[in-house]
Amino acid sequence: MANSILVEAQKSRRTQLSEVEAKALLKEAGIDTVETKLAVSQSQALAIAQEMGLPVALKISSPDIIHKSDTGGVKLGLNSKKAVATAYRDIMAAVKQKEPKAHIDGVTVQKMARPGIEVIMGMAKDPQFGPFLMFGLGGVWVEVLKDVSFRIVPITRRDAREMIKEIKGYPLLEGYRGSEPANVPLLEDMLLKLSYFVEHNPEIKELDINPIFAYKNGAVAVDARIILEPPA
Repeated sequence: MANSILVEAQKSRRTQLSEVEAKALLKEAGIDTVETKLAVSQSQALAIAQEMGLPVALKISSPDIIHKSDTGGVKLGLNSKKAVATAYRDIMAAVKQKEPKAHIDGVTVQKMARPGIEVIMGMAKDPQFGPFLMFGLGGVWVEVLKDVSFRIVPITRRDAREMIKEIKGYPLLEGYRGSEPANVPLLEDMLLKLSYFVEHNPEIKELDINPIFAYKNGAVAVDARIILEPPA
């Protein structure tokens, strides 16, 4: 599947994958993701939500919109058919008003994940050293605190462990003041899988998984973005 998604994107000369495509690639790489499907109509959004089971989240799907929440393109915790229908209409109206020229693929529907410690994993490329990985506190904290660490691909288990322990927010992952700790060895596994995935798919230019909800017994990617190298 990974190869077919990347080949199809390159054929159509796209440099940005949809959230559904990005999550499919990560899932194939062994990284647990929240189930996400694309709806191109209100009725389809309702059908998918009922199939997944409420509550769900709706998010605008557009290659022209990176920060979805800034355009009113995200609605969370929808726990009824009426809430899903209203959210679909509100998202479309808000996005068309704020980004009238944006191409809209539809709206993604995903099952609400249990809140956990929010972390981010990402990848970019250095002109001299090539791809490198990033790890840090996720959600809005990555923009506010910029508490992140970096390593050049490929990484080892020791690299992954050090990346996690280097951030100032590491005590949160240990279970600060009685809160649920994160499964650090599992986060190390995710970094190693991401390193392998990036190393073996050189057409990927940038990648962000933010947030990842980290739990005592697992971790799941809630949102993901993948940018490809421009077509030759």
